[in-house]
Formats: sequence, C-alpha cells, structure tokens
Amino acid sequence: MKKLKIALLLGCAVASFSALADGSTLKFGLEAQYPPFESKSATGELQGFDIDLGNAVCAAASVKCEWVDTSFDGLIAALQARKFDAINSAMNVTEKRRQAIDFTNVIYRVPSKLIAKKDSGLLPTTGSLKGKHIGVLQGSIQESYAQAHWAPEGVDIVSYQDQSQVYLDLSSGRLDGTLVLAPAGQSGFLSRPDGKDYGFVGDAVRDDKILGSGIAFGLRKGDTQLKEKLDTAIAKVQKDGVVKELSKKYFGNIDVSVK
Repeated sequence: MKKLKIALLLGCAVASFSALADGSTLKFGLEAQYPPFESKSATGELQGFDIDLGNAVCAAASVKCEWVDTSFDGLIAALQARKFDAINSAMNVTEKRRQAIDFTNVIYRVPSKLIAKKDSGLLPTTGSLKGKHIGVLQGSIQESYAQAHWAPEGVDIVSYQDQSQVYLDLSSGRLDGTLVLAPAGQSGFLSRPDGKDYGFVGDAVRDDKILGSGIAFGLRKGDTQLKEKLDTAIAKVQKDGVVKELSKKYFGNIDVSVK
C-alpha cells in the first residue's frame, strides 16, 4: 500500500512539471556507504532515502537522474571539478560549506546522536566522554562537531572514510561510540545483529553553526538556473507528501520535517 501511495505521489509530481521537460540529465554525486540514506544492494544497485528522493525530484523536474559514487570528503571538490551537477548525500547546510558551494532550499532535517553500548553509562558530554574513543565519518558535520566540542576536552576523535568501518571498530571494541545522523545509525547498525547491545545514548547534540540548518542538494557557486529548477521541484514533492512518505518508509517515527 505504501509503495502504491508513493508511486501515485511521484506520478503527480511528474504531471505537474511537464513544462520543464527538456530530456536533459542531472548527475548527482554521493557516497553510497551511508544507509538508509544511500547504499548499494547485494546486486550493486543504489538504494535508500536520498536515492528515492533524488529520483522524485528528477521526475518533478522532468530530467533523468544519473549517479556518481565518490568518497564523502571528496564530494565538494568533485562538484567544483564538474564531475557531476549536484550533491545528494545527506549533506547538511552549514556556514563553512556555504563558503565553498551553494545549496538548494532545505529538504529535510535529522538529528545527530551518539551510539554506545547500552550499559556503558556514556552520554554526549565532555565529562562523560573524556579519554574515550569516538568514531566519526571523515568530512562530516559530526566530525566537525566532535573536533570542536569534544577533542579539546580530552576525547579521542577517530575519523574514517566510510561509516561502515566505524561500526566494525565499534562492535570489535576499538571504539567506545560514534556520532551519527540518527536514521543512519538506526538502520546501518542498531537494527543489525552486531548492534544489538548498542543504542542511542543521551539527547541529540546541538550546534546550529556547525551542524547546520538542514539537508539540501549542494550546487556549484552561481548555478542559479539549476537552483531555481531544483527548488521548484523540491517544493512540489514536499507539498505532495513525497518527502513525508519516504521518511516513514526509511526512518520510521523520526521526524525529519522542515519547520
């Protein structure tokens, strides 16, 4: 039933944007190592919230989606080098990133939370984490937050090129915790057998300057025509409930709405 409802919503989006039909291709850059946002199936196909969202926006704008997989910390440089047209990889809008690239309007928001063993007694505070080893994704806002707030107080921040390696080191005892976007931590680790003894500990961390105002597509500086086209498509899929339906499918009860 959910699949049918999403399909109907996507159909409405396509119909409403017939005036934009031009047969062009939009290349999205992403790192397919961050479920449920983006990952690869056993057969190598791209899957996840951002994949479905990107396809919905492309349908609304009457363009064809293509995908370019690269490391998260290299996405901005690859965008600037014109290896693709836009970034679609759960990238939060921050002041630092705005210095290098532009963004579409915010599409959704998700909290960042600490994962640790359920019986560890750890909390996302400097007093609790001092002397502990916390894994983060290299180039992520979680890394920036941890380096700014925790590292100066004696917390060992360990950066990795992909989040799956963080989970491996966490479950093997080489790490005490990891700071992640909550949906990614839930589906990528906590919902799996190796994450059964772990959970979210404490409240979501907050710092709007570092963690940003929400997630949007990253664009090259001055690419106003593409921004206008994508903003219009984004507004349509939001209005038609596509974002809400996809968030239920992938994130469950985690609220990702833009308020």
